[in-house]
Amino acid sequence: MKSAMAVEGGAKCVKYLLFFFNFIFWLCGLALIVLGTLVHVSFLNTAIIKEYSGSPLVLIIVGVIIFFIAFFGCCGAWKESQCMITVFAVLLSLIVIIEIGTAIAGYVLGGKLPATLEKGFKVMITEYNKTKEDRDAVDAIQKQFKCCGGNSSQDWVNFTSSHTTVPDSCCINVTKDCGIGAIHDAKKIYTDGCNLILEKLLKENILWFAVGALVVAFVQITGIVLACILMQAIRSGYEVM
Repeated sequence: MKSAMAVEGGAKCVKYLLFFFNFIFWLCGLALIVLGTLVHVSFLNTAIIKEYSGSPLVLIIVGVIIFFIAFFGCCGAWKESQCMITVFAVLLSLIVIIEIGTAIAGYVLGGKLPATLEKGFKVMITEYNKTKEDRDAVDAIQKQFKCCGGNSSQDWVNFTSSHTTVPDSCCINVTKDCGIGAIHDAKKIYTDGCNLILEKLLKENILWFAVGALVVAFVQITGIVLACILMQAIRSGYEVM
């Protein structure tokens, strides 16, 4: 008798814990939305690696979905519905798998950043005088991060027929035609390349992206375990209320 009462008391405790963790899930969902948005904006601002901006978008979508799943889990726990709690656990398991996958994708991306940035900047330099989009993107990067070219200002050697001119956005004090003949003039332009600066910035963002996804996944795994325990209690016919 005491054993049965202990089990019932334990099931009741699990029920309230599941409520608590669903509140945590709401916070996790908000954290994923904010984290994904910050990393996504960071990727778009660099313009060079837009092709890799899918992973942060996945986290944003997952964050929105978590809001609905957490609400579903609360209803299931409150009504002691085995069906609703089962669906909650299954959906949460799928979300955890997606989050772990995006964290791995972020880690893999970190290893490819140097080659990706170098390739991207070369293309944008080549297309600088051909498309306004690339021109604006390069100018914005060089002005914001106070750099010139991908590896150095020498990357602009074929910018004009004189081989000594760089875009005005490379200049320390940006004025019209300030980059003419200044490709090696450290007093007039920034001679350091942008790749290393961007790589450091993006790796920091990717690290937070990966760590955040894994922390949230760990919290959600705890919720899955609690949901399974509560399901077992309801299936066994213990009085949870």
